[in-house]
Amino acid sequence: MKILVLNGSPRTGGHTAAMVEAFTRGAQENGHQVDVVNVCQKKIAGCLACEYCHEKHSGHERQCVQQDDMQEVYPLLDEAQMIVLASPVYHHSFSGQLQCAINRIYALDKPKHLKKASLMLTSGSDHVYDGAIYEYQHSFLNYLHLEDMGIFTAHDEQNRSLEDALYQFRKSLRA
Repeated sequence: MKILVLNGSPRTGGHTAAMVEAFTRGAQENGHQVDVVNVCQKKIAGCLACEYCHEKHSGHERQCVQQDDMQEVYPLLDEAQMIVLASPVYHHSFSGQLQCAINRIYALDKPKHLKKASLMLTSGSDHVYDGAIYEYQHSFLNYLHLEDMGIFTAHDEQNRSLEDALYQFRKSLRA
C-alpha cells in the first residue's frame, strides 16, 4: 500500500517526528511504501477559496492557482491509498501548517486512489485531543469518504516510549 504521511510538527526532533519515524519504519518493514512530507518545512499557504480548481471545462480542474510547495504534494496525494495526519496538538487542534495542507487538498476534490486514513497526535496533556479528533472524524473522513484506520495519541511521558505502542498500531494496518 502507498501511504502518505503529512507531518505537521515544526520541531524536526520532537515527539511527533519520533512518532512518524517509528510508524514509517514499521510500515516499511510490513511492505508498505511510505512518503513523509514535513509540511512545516514547506511553503504551503492556506486555501484562497477562489474555486479556480473547480472551474468546469477550464483545463485547470484539480489544479490550485497557488504555485507553492503544495504542488509537490498533489502527485503524492493522488498516488496514495492511505493518508496519515500527524500533528502536535496546539489549542485543541492541528498545527496551523498542517491545517493549511489539509485545506489545500480541496483542489483535488478527492485524491484518485485514497481510501484510508489515520491520525497520530502528540501533546503534553491527555485532555486536548477532542478538537483535532472531531475534525478528523466528522470532517476529514466524511468529506473524502475514507475508512478510518485508527487514531494514535501520546502525551507527556508516553511520548518517550512510542516504539512499543506504535508497533501495535502499525501492526493493525491491513494491506
